Amino acid sequence: MKTNNFEEFEKILDEGYQVYFTYLKNKYLLFKTTENCYTQKLIYVGQKNPPARMQMVTKKYISEIFPFMEELEYKYET
Repeated sequence: MKTNNFEEFEKILDEGYQVYFTYLKNKYLLFKTTENCYTQKLIYVGQKNPPARMQMVTKKYISEIFPFMEELEYKYET
């Protein structure tokens, strides 16, 4: 599964998929929590000063980092 734009990516999250991705050498898990609210969990730290282990993020934040996400993996949890 590959997404070329943010709208497709957002639809995948709305359908209940969890997305693993790499951003700035760190690996994250992202999933939708509620309307316009997502949870981002740090899975692997690739640098000395890691970001928060878990944080709530908005749709705006995700749309801003989307072009820089690498190695996207999709997983559907029931």
